[in-house]
Amino acid sequence: MAHVPQIRIPATYMRGGTSKGVFFRLQDLPEPAQVPGKTRDDLLLRVIGSPDPYAKQIDGMGGATSSTSKTVILSSSDQPDHDVDYLFGQVSIDKPFVDWSGNCGNLSAAVGAFAITGGLVDPARVPENGVATVRIWQVNIGKTIIAHIPMTNGAVQETGDFELDGVTFPAAEVKMEFVDPADGDGAMFPTGNLVDDLEVPGMGPIKATMINAGIPTIFVNAEDIGFSGTELQEAINGNPGVLAKFESIRAHGAVRMGLINDTSEAATRQHTPKVAFVAGPKDYVSSSGKKVLASDIDLLVRALSMGKLHHAMMGTAAVAIGTAAAIPGTLVNLAAGGGTRHSVQFGHPSGTLRVGAEADNAEGDWKVTKATMSRSARVLMEGWVRVPGDVVSS
Repeated sequence: MAHVPQIRIPATYMRGGTSKGVFFRLQDLPEPAQVPGKTRDDLLLRVIGSPDPYAKQIDGMGGATSSTSKTVILSSSDQPDHDVDYLFGQVSIDKPFVDWSGNCGNLSAAVGAFAITGGLVDPARVPENGVATVRIWQVNIGKTIIAHIPMTNGAVQETGDFELDGVTFPAAEVKMEFVDPADGDGAMFPTGNLVDDLEVPGMGPIKATMINAGIPTIFVNAEDIGFSGTELQEAINGNPGVLAKFESIRAHGAVRMGLINDTSEAATRQHTPKVAFVAGPKDYVSSSGKKVLASDIDLLVRALSMGKLHHAMMGTAAVAIGTAAAIPGTLVNLAAGGGTRHSVQFGHPSGTLRVGAEADNAEGDWKVTKATMSRSARVLMEGWVRVPGDVVSS
């Protein structure tokens, strides 16, 4: 029996923020995968090693967590005043699908560096030394991200002394601006309310702030669901009953937000919306053993991604946190002490993160012009990935 040989595809394995993913230039993909559809999805699934009933992704580049089961496709942008188009695919670990419904804020930090190195940015816009401003069009959500990339002697600077909780080693700081982060196709608060009573079977009505900013996110109070807000992954991810409750909150919130028509559809939309719980500041010990003091933070936030508590914080969820914190009356704002806020320092399982947002109320309608935060990024490996050739020829 003849067997199809493997093919190799140029790719770069990068860390961005607290995530890792496989980056491709669109032009380097096999021609059938250069357009959206089943062939592209099948290729990315095989690259990452999904679906894997063992949930380990041993036969692929994935790391068996939502933070490491990610793919990025970049191309020069046709959008006015933009340098690069950024398409993100969240690859399911145990199911055969790629979720294209949202952005990855962490990997956004690596897009500018990859685009410069990959020749996708006009060299005239890249200084020999200083900071390159890369204008990114986020294709999944139709939004602009601006990345400020440090340059040294004509090359992207990756090393530095910027420390990011959830990342082991320091690196160069990448400052990020998420412009007009609210959902462009609807209201920032799709229910029209800053706080809703969300009916969840078996749990009753739960106070919730449901917001479209960065990524659609459902915020609930930790104490309302039996938590303190200081939990680490092991307190939640090993309890199937607790995870099922969070998924029920997510599914019913998605219906209220108009993202799906029925809770049964939530299983095919794992990447969005996110669900997170908030609490006022408390002392706790992070997953690395570092003590976080209540006096050093404004609030606590824990968020779930792809059905599990995230080890740190998703970048897009951080945008939602900063946006909601800037708007008086949301659960996030109230957990931080209420009032007018332009930035918050919040505690997450791996430590702390500061995020800012600029919000205005025009005739009762809240608008956020941009959210800001700093991340870091680094190339881990570059060369080719290999997959069986029948993945793109079937």
